[in-house]
Amino acid sequence: MHFTDKVILITGASSGIGQELALLLAKEKARLILAARNQPALEAVRNQCLLHTPHCEILLMDVTNEAQVNEGTQRALEFFGKIDVLVNNAGVTQRSKLIDTSVAAIRQLMEVNFFGAVMLTKALLPHFKEQGSGQVIVISSMAGLMGYPWRSGYNAAKHALQGYFETLQTEQPIPRLYTTIVCPGRIHTPITYSAITGNGEPYGKMDPGQANGIPVNRCARQILKAMHKRKKIVLIAREEKILLWIKRYFPPLFYVIARKGN
Repeated sequence: MHFTDKVILITGASSGIGQELALLLAKEKARLILAARNQPALEAVRNQCLLHTPHCEILLMDVTNEAQVNEGTQRALEFFGKIDVLVNNAGVTQRSKLIDTSVAAIRQLMEVNFFGAVMLTKALLPHFKEQGSGQVIVISSMAGLMGYPWRSGYNAAKHALQGYFETLQTEQPIPRLYTTIVCPGRIHTPITYSAITGNGEPYGKMDPGQANGIPVNRCARQILKAMHKRKKIVLIAREEKILLWIKRYFPPLFYVIARKGN
């Protein structure tokens, strides 16, 4: 029960990893602030959380809108007077070949997956500095460690996340600020339904690889464990771990295998 009474802001909390993490933290009696754009879905998650914790608020916020992020940060601080942990989980994935993917689609992927996390973290850093402590959890991806087919813009955004938040770890601007970068592989969530294609349209279906991915509850439990231990980085994957190892030690073989992926 490490997170009892801790105030935790989770973006992308209306489904998938964010939803599952919220439920686990609710069972630890955390004080939750759930952020996303989908109000009915957020309210449904909040109702589940309230079965375990008396403290759960929702925050409608588009992480690509800087004004909404800044305003939302202030409203979030007003709920409980502080924030102890920020979970940057909001994200959108991609399913299209690089040659068929528009610059506009890539910008959209960067805005959600990279700039959203950067803006919200920047907005909260003064608060963390004032209280002398804080914890930032970044849901990156194994795609942030290698270039995988059909995910060019998504890969780029996640690589950017790795670079930005590893710099936060090395600079350590606040002595008791702890940053954890989480790199999941395929997790069984509905993320591919809202993935975008080369022209920015919804992909609208479940990938077989995603359907056979690691159960989302298992993933969330590993994230919670990493949060508790304040790990710098955690990889939550199966085949992707093997592929990363091959990339590091047998690069030519990596390209042969990766080209066959989708």
